[in-house]
Amino acid sequence: GKGDTVLCNADSGEEKIVCTLKGHTKKVTSVVAHPNEKAIVSASPDAQIRIWDIDSESCRHVMRVHDGPVTGLSLHPTGDYVLSSSSDQHWAFSDIHTGKLLCKVADQSVSHGLTCCQFHPDGLIFGTGTSDSLVKIWDFKEQKSAANFPSHSGPISALAFSENGYYLATSADDEVVKLWDLRKLKNFKTITLEDKYTVKSLTFDNSGHYLAVAGPDVRVYQISKQCDLIQTWKAHTQDATSVKFGPNVDYLASVSNDRTLKFYSSSSSA
Repeated sequence: GKGDTVLCNADSGEEKIVCTLKGHTKKVTSVVAHPNEKAIVSASPDAQIRIWDIDSESCRHVMRVHDGPVTGLSLHPTGDYVLSSSSDQHWAFSDIHTGKLLCKVADQSVSHGLTCCQFHPDGLIFGTGTSDSLVKIWDFKEQKSAANFPSHSGPISALAFSENGYYLATSADDEVVKLWDLRKLKNFKTITLEDKYTVKSLTFDNSGHYLAVAGPDVRVYQISKQCDLIQTWKAHTQDATSVKFGPNVDYLASVSNDRTLKFYSSSSSA
């Protein structure tokens, strides 16, 4: 609902809402769970980033570091900091424990807003997407752009790095997913999707061998020379907006504009 963040228990066989967190004044568009603490980070077009304590169901910090809608969140591998992107053309880096802004940088090379962001697993670089179809890799320490990938058309909708750090998957409003080899800074595979297929989310499994895609359906590709489509689920009644692999790739989970959370196993039928 409007401004709500709902947490569910993903234990096997149990369907339970753990808590509902209210505070945003507009819809929640990004949520990141802390891997080691009972905390989550949420963002919204209301230009707020909120740090929540799950046990007390309270908001620890409200960070107003952007002048426009917050379009993306990514937790640093240390778990101490959060990267955010915004339509205000800036990315920002904040301390989740103190709620303080540490740095805020404008992308001077573009005249359009940022649409998404994602840390590389090593925490030394990260990626951003723009509404004018550009994917950029940034050197975090230098706070400068290290590489540009300009081959999409339309706003960038999702970014995902593989856990081994070798690959980057990107999507835009152009009905393709592109796979990049970061060692060569080269696009090595383009997956062409169906007409009017809009990708909302991308994620690799821990091995980097599989890529999940969320949009009008939820699907998984095997990363190889052919990048074969190996599974498709059409369980939602509206577009899936996010997809994630569970621990040890035991399951795949997706959420949707239909206000449902779905879980899939490798044996689930399409």
